[in-house]
Amino acid sequence: MRIIYDANEMHSIADKHREWRKIIGFVPTMGYLHEGHLSLVRQARRDNDVVFVSIFVNPLQFAPNEDFDRYPRNLKRDEELLKREGADFLFYPSVEDMYPEGFQTYVEVEKLTKVLEGKSRPTHFRGVTTVVAKLFNITKPHKAYFGKKDAQQLIVLKKMVRDLNMGIEIIGMPIVREEDGLAMSSRNKYLKGEERNQAVCLFKALKKTEELIAGGEDDVSAIVSEMRKVIEGYPLAEIDYISVNRISDLSELERIEKGNTLVSLAVRIGNTRLIDNMWF
Repeated sequence: MRIIYDANEMHSIADKHREWRKIIGFVPTMGYLHEGHLSLVRQARRDNDVVFVSIFVNPLQFAPNEDFDRYPRNLKRDEELLKREGADFLFYPSVEDMYPEGFQTYVEVEKLTKVLEGKSRPTHFRGVTTVVAKLFNITKPHKAYFGKKDAQQLIVLKKMVRDLNMGIEIIGMPIVREEDGLAMSSRNKYLKGEERNQAVCLFKALKKTEELIAGGEDDVSAIVSEMRKVIEGYPLAEIDYISVNRISDLSELERIEKGNTLVSLAVRIGNTRLIDNMWF
């Protein structure tokens, strides 16, 4: 596996692989890799001739009061994991390379980014769509892989690719969980002691939803009420939002729509903000 630090060099490598008619799979990450990320790399390895992975902690998607400076980073560890999974190239650009002095061009998906995470973090998705569009331009993939844990991000990026005729297949991969159900996340590193034990409340609330829907409940207000009861049983948990939305357009639902429902939530456990979801 080669590590590429320069965007122009990465662009040239992508061009050459395109000329050689190689199918390029791409996994963009912010590093501090866990099994969720690695499942994406494995799928990309199965599907494509060549696998590019990027690691870039993107300052544009962090608000001033968020955790950009303390976001976990460990390039050596990530490098070893990616070598083991058979990645061909790791793109590891600097902030200065991605956003040179005078940078003033942004990509924004409008309606889909105003709800859920966008309501709580109003500048977040402009940073996500801008950096992913840049990474797509640099790596020129045929297929790109994202986890369903960041459900809104996946839906927004599919819309961006469709609207801008990027010609890239966006592949959403299942959430990978710890044994107790906690969705894997680089931010789980922040959880200490009893915080880690109580973080399972997100999954417990979603499992309650799954039981209710399987039993025929389709009233969203009743489902959200039961989810709140579950989370309120964990004293360290503070709910940011619980929401039930159409997968197709993220509009809020009053009744469960089979095959088109996303149940998602964001909860703070101490100082750590966690998100999780289930797709129905």
